[in-house]
Amino acid sequence: MGLLAVWREGLLAQKVLLGQTKGYRHHPQLRRFQERRDPVAAISVYLWGIADEARARGYEFDVSKIARARRRIQIPVTRGQMEFEREHLKKKLSLRGQTRVRALIEASLKPHPALRVVAGGVEVWEITRPR
Repeated sequence: MGLLAVWREGLLAQKVLLGQTKGYRHHPQLRRFQERRDPVAAISVYLWGIADEARARGYEFDVSKIARARRRIQIPVTRGQMEFEREHLKKKLSLRGQTRVRALIEASLKPHPALRVVAGGVEVWEITRPR
């Protein structure tokens, strides 16, 4: 379910970056792609990675929906942002069952192939709640 959700969200983000929709234009996660020299190429690389993961899990996403051909782009992501997103994922998975959360806690998560982890805290555009 999560992989399909990130695929659909990625396709929506691609539409925003292509100027094909009026909604979702101010979502903070879009900044990750908007800050790249070629935002459409960046989201395309992200979508290719999701499609590859789907294929590895036995699913087939319609890659004809990806705007650009494969290429190599590295998108920096801070270590703090990665940890923030890991915690967010743990909260979501806890609603689906404790065994998935336990597996996530024990797992060594790898970032998306297009993401290059750099030093830093949570991204300034991330919406966080005070603790």
